[in-house]
Amino acid sequence: MATQTITVPDIISVDDHVLEPPDLWESRLPAKYKDKGPRIVRQKVKRAGRGGGGSLPQWVEHEEGAWCDVWLYDKVRMPMQAIYAAVACELRDFDVVVFDDIRPSAWRQKERLADMDTNHVEAALCFPNTIPRFCGQTFYEGSDHDLGLLCIKAYNDWLLDEWGSGDGKGRLFGAVIIPLWDPPAAAEEIRRCADKGAVAVSFAENPHPLGLPSIHNRDRYWDPVFEACQETHSVLCMHIGSSSQVPTTAPDAPFTVSAVLISQNAMGSLFDFIYSKTLDRFPELKICYSEAQVGWMPYLLERADRQWSRSYTGIPKTPSEYIPGRVFGAVFDDEVGLRNHEAIGIDQICFETDYPHADSTFPESRATLAGLAERTGLDNEQVYKIARGNAIHAFELGRLGISN
Repeated sequence: MATQTITVPDIISVDDHVLEPPDLWESRLPAKYKDKGPRIVRQKVKRAGRGGGGSLPQWVEHEEGAWCDVWLYDKVRMPMQAIYAAVACELRDFDVVVFDDIRPSAWRQKERLADMDTNHVEAALCFPNTIPRFCGQTFYEGSDHDLGLLCIKAYNDWLLDEWGSGDGKGRLFGAVIIPLWDPPAAAEEIRRCADKGAVAVSFAENPHPLGLPSIHNRDRYWDPVFEACQETHSVLCMHIGSSSQVPTTAPDAPFTVSAVLISQNAMGSLFDFIYSKTLDRFPELKICYSEAQVGWMPYLLERADRQWSRSYTGIPKTPSEYIPGRVFGAVFDDEVGLRNHEAIGIDQICFETDYPHADSTFPESRATLAGLAERTGLDNEQVYKIARGNAIHAFELGRLGISN
């Protein structure tokens, strides 16, 4: 029998990033906050540490250093590094950069859409990139939560009203951020953004390391957030690193160790949602893991199901029964996960291009997925689901004009 020719349709990526424009907050915050909100200053900086234990290198201002655009907010000082826009920058990942060094598609809509066309990507879910961090942790950690909430709303308004509007409507749909310190206010922001067209919320893979109540909290601290997501059909998205920590083995271990172990936080997060009964209490809540791959799911679900059959776990169904239609993952080079897709469910696996980060498959995303399909024995119906069909279902993208 002849081997089927793999056809990859235009992709819907469930994990891309947008580099926040340098004037995002200065142009939107009330005048009295313009010197307090996130802002860019250009300085010369010099490397001060090698960045082991999963952390990025440290930099200090130095007259003999390299020019760098530095984000300032409250006590945060974040030098821009090429890693934030790796495929859009010709410098090495950990070199410091100014905006002039970076391909404009990292933060300008017109250029981004052109790169998406080149990469056969119809639409992309975009996460924050630099100063907010992946789920707005910076504004939670800041000393002024009133200002923090204004910064969150300014970011979400830019994301929905500019980045995802005009030519970007139906193509750039962002994951909004929320005030983690105030779940009722977060629920209000989720509803406000949903009314403006938002379909996803960026959340911490594990709130506990942030100093916040865990998913298991007996007072159900997070229930207002989960209720608002369920009510608005907003997918709760957890990006790797959104707990402000990455797995490592020792403080002096190189960053590469963390890069290999990066999926570990997602593993714990999934079972927090299952064993906390969150998915029982909110039967229509959907969650999605970005940049974590899915190859770990088959073994851990098998292990969890066996544990369920041997001891009391407090949940009414086997862990694997919570996955269909509820839990989604994303791949970009996960042959193990695709070979074992039956243990996950082919309908639960999406694709990501991770533009413009170092793992990005740009500009070869279509060829990358075709190669994965050929090596793992997928057919064209399965490829369609991974490339776009599952994302359309998970995020209900018919709301944005994407129906097939």
